[in-house]
Amino acid sequence: MPRTMRVEYPGAIYHVMDRGDRQEDIFVDRLLAYPWSSLVWYLAAPEHRPGWIRVDRLLGEHGIQQDTSIGRQEFERHMEARRAEETDEAALKPFRRGWCLGSEEFRQKMLGLMEGKLGENHSGELHRETAEQKASRIISEEMSRLGWKETDLVSRLKNHPDKLVIATRVRKETTLSIRWIAARLQMGTYKSLKSMLQERMNADEKPAKPNAPCTQLQLPRVQPTV
Repeated sequence: MPRTMRVEYPGAIYHVMDRGDRQEDIFVDRLLAYPWSSLVWYLAAPEHRPGWIRVDRLLGEHGIQQDTSIGRQEFERHMEARRAEETDEAALKPFRRGWCLGSEEFRQKMLGLMEGKLGENHSGELHRETAEQKASRIISEEMSRLGWKETDLVSRLKNHPDKLVIATRVRKETTLSIRWIAARLQMGTYKSLKSMLQERMNADEKPAKPNAPCTQLQLPRVQPTV
């Protein structure tokens, strides 16, 4: 079964993972025996690492506060212990089916970088998340322009004209459904918003009537008097 194509953009850094056929183990020796693993750089002294490697957060997650030789040795022991543990299938699910592994802040940053760069071969879930991230940016821009807060979406009328302006922009600039837009902007049911959007978009697309030609004012001719 073919896999989803990798998300690519200039300057990207990829964390490549591999696994055995039929879920067989592939790490059967000490982890450092695999030269393609980035672990060797995490265990190296700072002056020998590539510039993009940042170890403080990873060491901190393991309770190691100092990037020292002793701390790095402790980190390697932790990783070897993890390799020997029984596999937790639920914990592996994000690796096997998810497209992002990291904090929500990191996820949103990646979605922003991918905006407008996805192809047909990328998953529908990724397209949807990218569209939602773009819609959130549009809504934030419009609310900032109006001086609104999130509570205004709840307190103002469902058919408020400014809400309709926001909804129209989201509909035109993203692939999100009307149902999603109605729920996000607190605009009532899908059917009611659909009719409002159709009316608004038809009005925007309707060509303006040309101005009627101006008729010159005809003044009566006055006979000169002698």
